[in-house]
Amino acid sequence: MGIEYSSIVDVPRDEVFAWYARPGAITRLLPPWQPMRVIAEADSLADGRAVLGLPGGLRWVADHRPEEYDPPARFVDELGRDGLTSMPVGLVGSWRHEHTFETVGRDRTRVVDRVDTPVPERVLLQTFRFRHRQLADDLDRHRWAQAQGVRPVTVAVSGASGLIGSALTAFLSTGGYRVVRLVRRPARDRHERQWDPGSPAGDLLEGVDAVVHLAGASIAGRFTDDHKAAVRDSRVEPTRLLAECAANTANGPASFVCASAIGLYGYYRGDETLDESASRGSGFLADVVADWEAATKPAEAGGLRVVHVRTGIVQTPRGGPLQLMRPLFTAGLGGRLGDGRQWLSWIDLDDLIDVYHRALADPALSGPVNAVSPEPVRNDEYTRILASVLHRPARLPVPSFGPKLLLGDQGAREVALADQHVVPRRLVEAGHTFRRPHIEDCLRHQLGHIIEPAA
Repeated sequence: MGIEYSSIVDVPRDEVFAWYARPGAITRLLPPWQPMRVIAEADSLADGRAVLGLPGGLRWVADHRPEEYDPPARFVDELGRDGLTSMPVGLVGSWRHEHTFETVGRDRTRVVDRVDTPVPERVLLQTFRFRHRQLADDLDRHRWAQAQGVRPVTVAVSGASGLIGSALTAFLSTGGYRVVRLVRRPARDRHERQWDPGSPAGDLLEGVDAVVHLAGASIAGRFTDDHKAAVRDSRVEPTRLLAECAANTANGPASFVCASAIGLYGYYRGDETLDESASRGSGFLADVVADWEAATKPAEAGGLRVVHVRTGIVQTPRGGPLQLMRPLFTAGLGGRLGDGRQWLSWIDLDDLIDVYHRALADPALSGPVNAVSPEPVRNDEYTRILASVLHRPARLPVPSFGPKLLLGDQGAREVALADQHVVPRRLVEAGHTFRRPHIEDCLRHQLGHIIEPAA
């Protein structure tokens, strides 16, 4: 029972072990389709304790074994106990996870996971396929930056607890970056700074090399006047004030990377191919995004390199449309929206994290950057592939009045039924490599249906 799974990464053993030892590793390795979240990371691979949250308030506790700690060759964790909430998890019997790292050639390491547990291999296989893919891809991105002469710096991140922010901060931390989270509550430790979006402190960004600004109210929801005001008010003025703060900090950031959205191009553009030079479209979201991007002008005027990451439809079961559609399609109740001919300009969550990383690391990148896959798909193709990945039919088309009931006429028109054929021209011209440019590979990775290539 249990599993032994191994792969080879083109990175020296010391670097691989260091990646595991840094904050964020457990977040990067946690499969997104599993109902688990990180409550506490182990502060040491030698004798630390990691705690994961499960549904119903239950907890999975992993205790690291000091007597089996042998850096950079091995560390071991076992299923532990921490009060009543961890007791039901003990019904799995036992869990001993040995991580070993073997040098197999110059700058190459074999990573081996051995898990002794009554849980059968078939149940665990997708988890370890995911983990080894994530490790290899993340290490490859950081090695690319090193090859460009880029070294980890201090990055301040707003919206760090959100869907994108939590993934980005974990990725940066495992790569050796010092991440400063801008939070609205009192700071808890040296990795946080309290931020008042309406009046940022003058020293908020002191000693920071770059800013990634992600904060903003969720667009999802019925497009009432109050909802639209929250979407706008959480973006435009706070961005302008943060940009002014960045520009006015003498020992402050040189780069300002700000979230944006392909909503700038309008909700209906048909078959028109939209790159970064495309005209602004019409609609509420187009107006908000235009003002949002304009709000960074103080940073640009202050000499900072400013990048606008115009994000497409992010694919992850932890949030966004895929989180809503997954249970419907799993139950066999999924289908195309309307006639299914509308274009979906999407991006894998990890590819989006890579775009933000590139925006930080590439001094030649500035201005708008379309963060979308180079292969947009039509809605009917997307739903067909999603159903196939989940081994379910997709025979129940959703009439257009369905999204209208949830989002209202305007919300359905600008979000659920939007038709935009957006391409990442600037990234392609820069030679950027996407982890998962094909929608099927993306969905398999995100939903735990990974197919390994033939040897």
